[in-house]
Amino acid sequence: MSSASVSLDAISSSQLDEETARADVYGLLAQLYYAPPAAELLAQLREAPTDAPAAGAFLESSWQALVASARELTDAQIHAEYDTLFGGIGKPEIYLYGSHYLSGFLNEKPLIKLRHDLAALGLGRDEQMPDTEDHIAYECEVMRYLIAGDDVAVANLTHQRQFYGDHLQPWVEPLCLALSSHPRARFYAALAAFTLAFMSVESQGFDILA
Repeated sequence: MSSASVSLDAISSSQLDEETARADVYGLLAQLYYAPPAAELLAQLREAPTDAPAAGAFLESSWQALVASARELTDAQIHAEYDTLFGGIGKPEIYLYGSHYLSGFLNEKPLIKLRHDLAALGLGRDEQMPDTEDHIAYECEVMRYLIAGDDVAVANLTHQRQFYGDHLQPWVEPLCLALSSHPRARFYAALAAFTLAFMSVESQGFDILA
């Protein structure tokens, strides 16, 4: 996982490049899903602008709900919620791995294909990362790189559309619906709603390019 910072202002500002905003959303999602969010990130989220460039914009309400949830809950409550949903010993309440949603099992064929496609892009998992590459945070970080990376031979729209369609779009909705309906999810239910809205915009954009 990259520790690159993201600009929360970019998410709701029309003054910044759209691609920068997309990359920052993916970066934010990666950080929020990977681990209990750091105090600094939560502080930034609580202070983030909540008005979209155009009133009633598609992401506005879900973004406002996410920021509101961060403001209503303490750091400790959000950390405890993360541990309740995704942590613990044995089977978690909610899986964050694509293989679970695509095949019903962890470390199955979807992960093998993902690793093959990552290798073709010249990408791979950091040996220090304990999670497999089909973790939602890892895949969001890959998307962030494919949007904002400096190597245009890899970081380009064609690879974005291919990776998203093959490895993220097929399972992100079931994950978000599982989170949204979980009785103990508050902050992460709001995050799931924002994720689903953002991915819907991504899907529509890539469909136009197909």
